[in-house]
Amino acid sequence: MAEVSVLNMEGSEVGKMKLNDAIFGVEINEHLVHQAVVAQLANNRQGTQKAKTRSEVRGGGRKPWRQKGTGHARQGSIRAPQWTGGGVVFAPTPRDYSKKMNKKEKRIALKSVLTSRVEEGKFIVLDELKFDAPKTKEFAQVLKNLEADKALVVLNDNDTNVVKSAANIPTVKTASTQTINVYDILKYDTVIVTQDAVKTIEEVYA
Repeated sequence: MAEVSVLNMEGSEVGKMKLNDAIFGVEINEHLVHQAVVAQLANNRQGTQKAKTRSEVRGGGRKPWRQKGTGHARQGSIRAPQWTGGGVVFAPTPRDYSKKMNKKEKRIALKSVLTSRVEEGKFIVLDELKFDAPKTKEFAQVLKNLEADKALVVLNDNDTNVVKSAANIPTVKTASTQTINVYDILKYDTVIVTQDAVKTIEEVYA
């Protein structure tokens, strides 16, 4: 089992914690990690682009002038693409960009990135993370003590004071044990987790 130091908010070591190898010591599967990132980014796309084709534009049901004898080119509708106010030739339509992954594949990808952060020494475990009131300055000091600039902070409970304290720091994101994902873990250089959150992750994903 991998063993990591447990730090306090001052950055001092207060103990050791053994991590479950079934989550934090797996063989890294880069292919599934890549798939998970691509799927998450694709699922975030709205796909709501839309323009009207000539059949959808209002009007244009009548032939604007007779076929021959006017000196004009023949026209069938004032809503044809070459007319102002006409339809678009190959108009974009709403599209679903979402990609699916099996639950088992998602779990393997998540375990892979958690393992990589532990191996790189970028997985910091805190004994607790609590504030009496929302204080951005205090949260920034904690990050300085831990020598972590760009960090994903994983909490067991949605502590309002902690979440609000981190809200104004652009390089920090807070997440609960239920909402952690592959993309965020890779996006932020360091993962900061409370002891309770580690235990919950091991219970949920083991």
